[in-house]
Amino acid sequence: QMQVVESGGGSMQPGGSLRLSCVASGFTLEHNSIGWFRQGPGKEREFVAGIQWGGTNPYYIDSVKGRFIVSRDSHKNKVYLQMNSLKSEDAAVYYCAIRGVPFGSIALRTDDYAYWGQGTQVTVSS
Repeated sequence: QMQVVESGGGSMQPGGSLRLSCVASGFTLEHNSIGWFRQGPGKEREFVAGIQWGGTNPYYIDSVKGRFIVSRDSHKNKVYLQMNSLKSEDAAVYYCAIRGVPFGSIALRTDDYAYWGQGTQVTVSS
């Protein structure tokens, strides 16, 4: 059974940091490109960051470049999103998504990802 579970969300003041984790069961993350998405209130779900299969070529949207870092731990079959210098506009439900296409590239559209976690809430407020 394929399952994706995120954790690590919470409430943080602006300027703070959080690390989100994504653990997958039923498949090998190392062979899949992973995307982190977020969805704020009343907004569409948007791509935030991704990491290519094999752990190379991370990709970020401009608004999080230099603040967020995506990484993977192949031994633990986990992917992480380190979020630093958080801003109020980063507040959203964050989702981990797995392409499900072995050795496929990072994609920016939600439709390109086959497996999703349930999401973890990130709140940024003073």
